Amino acid sequence: MTTLANVKIDREFWKDYLSTQGSQLPHLDDVKDVTDRVIRVMGGNPGEMQLQGTNTFLLGTGKAIILIDTGEVRMPVWIQRLVEILKERDLYISHVLLTHWHGDHTGGVPDFIAYDATLENHIHKSHPDPGQNDIEEGQIFAVEGTTVKALFTPGHAVDHMCFLLEEQNALFTGDNVLGHEFTVVEDLTLYLQSLDIVAAQGFIIDYPAHGVEIENLPAKLKQYIRRAREKLIYSVLLDNWLNRGQNLNTKSGLSTREIVSQIYGDIPQRLLQSEIGPSTVEILRMLADTRKVDFAIQSGTQRWFINKGRQVV
Repeated sequence: MTTLANVKIDREFWKDYLSTQGSQLPHLDDVKDVTDRVIRVMGGNPGEMQLQGTNTFLLGTGKAIILIDTGEVRMPVWIQRLVEILKERDLYISHVLLTHWHGDHTGGVPDFIAYDATLENHIHKSHPDPGQNDIEEGQIFAVEGTTVKALFTPGHAVDHMCFLLEEQNALFTGDNVLGHEFTVVEDLTLYLQSLDIVAAQGFIIDYPAHGVEIENLPAKLKQYIRRAREKLIYSVLLDNWLNRGQNLNTKSGLSTREIVSQIYGDIPQRLLQSEIGPSTVEILRMLADTRKVDFAIQSGTQRWFINKGRQVV
């Protein structure tokens, strides 16, 4: 089965787009008590890819609290804000949970350890760096009034974790789902699988690592899943075209069944006809309406291929 792990993302286009959107993003307070057990502390690092900056979170209702993510390297404003909260409210951190390895989520770790060296043994991350603790799927982290469960969701990054706050049926989605627009991914196939896993859980509230809180996560996930499937289907057709040396003709196109097979492998005919096939055709038609793909009928079979004049990566 084709994994399409190397699907190219036009990051420069995305950065330009987000740069123009920056002035339209809603203001987020530097520190906010989001609920009685969730405090958001902004990382102080707004930018094209970070939106208003990295959202880091303190969880708990007692003196011991859990920290999710640590902001960016060389951003002293984040650790200053964090230390101020800890001192003002007489709190201490029992666990540091990192959603993934990207620098705007892990860069604050050295500043954090410099503040309290004992915390070096309390840092948790999937695929941990030396000296860090691993996070297992389903692992529970608990403090007074708060139970957090780890959910492995690779795709945006190979080590990406989401964290469920059981008391609120809320999810901390890291960079898998953002408060504004869409994220970029390393592995589109894994990412789509992770979105499907999250969608099946029925979480309602989302605290993303960038942007505003999402009050209707199921609706947001439908948007994300459709966008990811569009990109994945297009990438299968692009892969087929590139593998044939860009010598495009109707014979080099793929049928719906062949597209589905490359994405999902062999699936039962019933599932193909009732669910996956129709949704794939719907997306293909949408891509055809925007002239990104085209099709031809050959021997009674509709075969799809890239529109050479409208290549989109």
